[in-house]
Order: sequence, then structure tokens, then C-alpha cells
Amino acid sequence: MTDPELGDLIRRGESDRVEWKQSSRDREDINRSICAMANNLGGAATPLVLAIGVGPAGAVTPTPLTDELSQLLSRFRDEGNIVPRPSYSLREVEVGGQPLTAALVTPAIAPPVRLRGRVYVRIGTTNRQAAPEEERRLSERSLAAARPFDISPVAGASLDDLDDGAVQAYVSAAIDPEVLAENQRSREEQLASLRLVVAPSDPTPTVMGLLVSGRDPRRFLPGAYIQFARFEGSDLTTPILSQHELERPIAGMFRNLDELLRLNIRTRSTISGESVEMRRPDYPIDALRQLARNAVLHRSYEGTNAPVRLYWFDDRIEINSPGGPYGFVNEQNFGQPGLTDYRNPHLAEAMKVLGFVQRFGAGIPIAQRACVDNGNPPPEFRLSPEHVVAIVRSAQ
Repeated sequence: MTDPELGDLIRRGESDRVEWKQSSRDREDINRSICAMANNLGGAATPLVLAIGVGPAGAVTPTPLTDELSQLLSRFRDEGNIVPRPSYSLREVEVGGQPLTAALVTPAIAPPVRLRGRVYVRIGTTNRQAAPEEERRLSERSLAAARPFDISPVAGASLDDLDDGAVQAYVSAAIDPEVLAENQRSREEQLASLRLVVAPSDPTPTVMGLLVSGRDPRRFLPGAYIQFARFEGSDLTTPILSQHELERPIAGMFRNLDELLRLNIRTRSTISGESVEMRRPDYPIDALRQLARNAVLHRSYEGTNAPVRLYWFDDRIEINSPGGPYGFVNEQNFGQPGLTDYRNPHLAEAMKVLGFVQRFGAGIPIAQRACVDNGNPPPEFRLSPEHVVAIVRSAQ
């Protein structure tokens, strides 16, 4: 839409495509609106518009798109309360001779989209929680859309390949408990709505389903593990002191990795002044966690059997993720705060639900800050079309 077309659409009033907000103060209300618009129950073929600066009677309060407002609205997208991560652009547009801010929300490719475990939809000029039948319609719509690889079906897999305990833990974490109690849906319907299986009528596990809750993910996805090796020296020719293959579903895999990191990090004590003991690890565990989780999340699972490799040398740690930068992330903008794109958007959703992602796009900045605070050099990154390697050097 051109600016005049967008302004005219907003002036015509609220509808299933347009919503007015007097200000940006009510964060939860804006979150509900973005979630409902991303679900696009009405099936609009173009972005839906959230106009900020328009009161209930259509009176416009000047609300230009300032840096502060842009950052606030970007946080709604990135903080991880709405999953999968919604997509929208921000524009300043003139209505009635006054500037206001418009968020153009792109309909989700694979709904339903949830806000803290609840699905919201826009009916006419109202946002409300979706009824079970409406949520089912959204799930069915996603089947007709092009699937990212992480929710494609895994040939040869069946419900028997999902671990009941891991499935239940994920369902409980992903869906609000009250909604779960109210919706008397079959197991297949629940799993399909969370993209763990393809559909209620086709309960074939998806790639994400096996990564999150599979009994043996490597049986179908041979590279779905972390290869950990600690070397005695500074290159691959030196003796291996220990090695492990971490191959459980992601929650167990990350717990095992945390334990390995704690066992291998060495802490040095120094005396400052007369009696103050200063303890500093050679590597900050928060940085290693973030970079390893990023490697598992952003790697390519398609067309490769390579694992994520975490190689621990005597002077550095290298974390190798199969698959190069994805989407609009490239060698020039890699690692910029808040800048991210997702090869595996629904795995990102799952990791946020399980608590392994704090907010979208924050992993590298958190790792960078942890290294600086601990006295390590900032992480280095080597990018190619085949892989991304993160290097953390030991504190001096």
C-alpha cells in the first residue's frame, strides 16, 4: 500500500483488517491485537493494520514513529510472548493532517499464533480468544500453506516415536492450563495444533515434533545431536581428553550440555587487597549456553547429517553449526542486536516455550556481554554458506 492508500484505509474506520489504538500504553492489549491479526481468521490477503494514535471516535492524536516507539513495538515482536514470532513492519502515515504510527501485521503462514498459550482472533472490530472450532480452522489453514522444513512430516515416523512424558510436558508448557482444561480435544488434535504432528487426520510427527519430544530423534534425523570433544592442545591433531554425543530431545540435550559445561569450566582464584578472594571462570557459562542453543536452533536439518560440534581446545572453544546464515541475515549484519531470521521458526517457538530462549534475537548480544563481563574477548564468528562457527577465547 502507498501512504495515501494506507491513510484512506485507516480513515474508513475499524474492521476485521484495521484496529485503532489511542496510544501504545496498554502493552497487553497491543499484544492481543498483534496475535489476533497474525492469526487472520478472516483470511485477508494483505497485511492487517494496527493504527496507533486514533481514538475511539476517530480523533487523531499526533503519534509519530519515533525511535522510542519503534523500539517499543519491536520488543512486542521479539520478547517471545507471541509465538511463533509475528512479522510486521512499522510506518508513519498522515491521517487528518496529523502523523500516526501504523503496524502492518503479516498474516502467519502457519497459524495458530499464541499469546502466552492462548490463541486470539479478530472478529469484525473485536479481538477475543479463539473458540476450539476457530482454532481448528487455523490449524487446517496452515496445512495448505508452504511448510518450513521444521514442521514438515518425517517419513516413516509415527505417534509411537514420540515420548509421552516429553509430549505432555510440552503441551502443558505451550497451552494455558485453563484453555487446556476447557478444550476437550483428542490427543491428535492437541499435537496438530502445536505442530508436533502434521494433522489430526495424519498424525505423522513433524521434524519439530521429533526434536522436541522424540524417543530417538537421531533415528530419523541423523545430525540431531551435539558432538562434544575436549582436546589436550590447540588443534584437532592433539589427544582427545573426553568426548560425548548429546542426543536426547532438546530439553534433555541442553540439560546434559549444561552439566558438561560446568564440569569443564575452570575457575581461577586470586587475592585482591588483603583478604578479598576473586573467582573468575575461564569461560562464562551464559555465553556458551547461548551460542550452543543458537547453533541448535539456527542450523540446517535438511540435506545434512552433520551434528552441531562443540570443540574445546586449551585456548578457545569452537561451536560449529551446519548451514550458513539464513534469510536477510548475512556476513555484514550478522550479530546485530535484534536482527534475526529463522530457518526453523517453529523450533524457535518450541525453545521459547521450554524456556531455552529468553527473547528472540538476544542470544548473541547476551553472549557478547557475558564475555566482556568475564574478561574474555568478544566472541568471533566465521561464516560460510555451509556453516557458522562461533569462537570463544579463554579469559587471560
